[in-house]
Amino acid sequence: MTAELGAPAPAEPRLARTRRLARTRHWAGAWSLPEVRWAVAATALFLLGLAAQLTGAPEPLWWALYLACYAAGGWEPGLSGLRALRDKTLDVDLLMVVAAIGAASIGQVLDGALLIVIFATSGALEAVATKRTEDSVRGLLDLAPELATRITATGEETVEAAGLRIGDLVLVRPGERVGGDGEVVDGASEVDQATITGEPLPVDKRVGDEVFAGTLNGTGALRVRITRSPADTAIARIVAMVTEASATKSRAHLFIEKVEQRYSIGMVAATLALFAVPLLFGAELRPTLLRAMTFMIVASPCAVVLATMPPLLSAIANAGRHGVLVKSAVVLERLGSVTRVAFDKTGTLTEGAPRLAAVRHLPGGRLGDDELLALAAAAEGPSEHPLARAVVGAARDAGLDVRRAAEFGSAPGRGVTARVDGRLVEVGSPTALLADDEPAAVDAVAELERTGHTAVVVRVDGRAAGVLGLTDRLRPDAADTVARITALTGAPPVLLTGDNPRAAERLAAEVGITDVRAGLRPEDKVSAVRELEAGGGKVALVGDGVNDAPALATAHVGIALGRAGSDLALDTADAVITRDELATLPAVLALARRARRLVVANLVIAGTTIAVLVAWDLFGDLPLPLGVAGHEGSTVVVGLNGLRLIGNAAWRRAHRGEGRPAGDRNGVHGDRGSLQ
Repeated sequence: MTAELGAPAPAEPRLARTRRLARTRHWAGAWSLPEVRWAVAATALFLLGLAAQLTGAPEPLWWALYLACYAAGGWEPGLSGLRALRDKTLDVDLLMVVAAIGAASIGQVLDGALLIVIFATSGALEAVATKRTEDSVRGLLDLAPELATRITATGEETVEAAGLRIGDLVLVRPGERVGGDGEVVDGASEVDQATITGEPLPVDKRVGDEVFAGTLNGTGALRVRITRSPADTAIARIVAMVTEASATKSRAHLFIEKVEQRYSIGMVAATLALFAVPLLFGAELRPTLLRAMTFMIVASPCAVVLATMPPLLSAIANAGRHGVLVKSAVVLERLGSVTRVAFDKTGTLTEGAPRLAAVRHLPGGRLGDDELLALAAAAEGPSEHPLARAVVGAARDAGLDVRRAAEFGSAPGRGVTARVDGRLVEVGSPTALLADDEPAAVDAVAELERTGHTAVVVRVDGRAAGVLGLTDRLRPDAADTVARITALTGAPPVLLTGDNPRAAERLAAEVGITDVRAGLRPEDKVSAVRELEAGGGKVALVGDGVNDAPALATAHVGIALGRAGSDLALDTADAVITRDELATLPAVLALARRARRLVVANLVIAGTTIAVLVAWDLFGDLPLPLGVAGHEGSTVVVGLNGLRLIGNAAWRRAHRGEGRPAGDRNGVHGDRGSLQ
């Protein structure tokens, strides 16, 4: 099959369709969750009630719709709260249900219904996120093949890969996935192990090299001795790490929710005391009950909750319109507290596909750069190797005439051979094609490899004619993103990659990163994140692959690249950059920080109002209608204040204002130009 410039690899359309079907199944599965169905019902009833109220429908009608909203959205958190109460824990959701009922009892049924909808929707989103992560973790195990070919004393047999044992010898044919972690004992091939290490290019495997379950074999056959049980493979360990880290993070709540736990207990105790103590001293029942009810309303944390959620939800909606999906208010709160950012390399700071970066013709080869590239592209034309596609694409981009090759042959670990216009052209590995008596070629290879390129030798009629240098291309907005994040957080980002140190250090130097940790496996990335956070940092990890998923789940915030990201990375991450625009990362961090500042301002407003009203009720004679008006008025003020983040102006301010070095507020950094 001939590779052509601009044409996607044959598997890509199928992959896209598979992902779309997977997304459809995800959302179909979401509807099976009772939390989602009840939240939708509560929201629909609330909107119907609001429409009826605003259009002047009879009061009993919209009251009935609001009360139905109470029942649909409040029964599950209410029941859960009663169960928690039985275990001597005061659940905030139960308090919200009680507060909503209290609001209805004094005629504020709309406010209570709004609280119910907010909490029901929050619970539904959390349930959907949890289910999608669980489904993706289960799907990860599908990377490992179900069957493997085991070699026995009498021949071959097909067995379940899960039944392989340490010491078994398996045959991995071209195009198959490796059935288990092991060591190559015979054969040579190239293996795509991006799912484990994140390396952008297939890795040559020979006798003695390690291979991993679920990685994709190339053009050669391998015999592999199994060295780990199926329960201990790299893929299985990734699943275990993601599951453990996700379970830990799922217990997290908004900071204000943690405060509410203590505040709610104090409020309930104070309400009961305010009702019971005066009665013990002979006070009348009705005014005592009215004072206690007024206290419960004005001291209720409803205003605090509504002061918190609008800025967070507005920022989430704004980020979503600009290509960043933030999965919950908890995630946005975490984004606003990030102090250190760590990047994966391949597919995150780079585009994740090799590109021709250099052509070095040799003096004795008598070929110019263009002719050398044209011959190499002709020889590589029938190959499906990623490097071959990069060479052919570069030749066509340069407008060169790529002729048809004859007598094409391919050898794993060596390269390709072909006849092009009667010439014998060989393209492949320097170790296989270079001779000791060709010092110019050896020097050219060394120079390219020293700068982090993958070197490919081109021989014509038995002599080295040139060397091609290929590399993974840097994203155009990577350097600006790194500079803005450094200015925003006060600390330069870290590079965590499974790629080789030379390639990692070369790329880090281009984007301005000095802390480089290369050659990392998934568990090593988890350890690196934990090490950074052990020093007091709150780490946001940005990645895209299966190998990044455990670290994404472990980090304070995990952020995935949407277009190139694996399904597991997308579902494990707390936020997804859906348009693959890396420059939106510092913008969303700045927006989250502004949302946190607005939350603090709103809490001051709400807290001050509550304190004044409570003091008035305790030490004076606060009329119930005035208490309700003051309480609800402060809620309206902080709600409108939070909605300031929903417009495009807030995003532009976050994109242009915060996260830029001093003197760069107009959108220009150094000589890199505008980000707009």
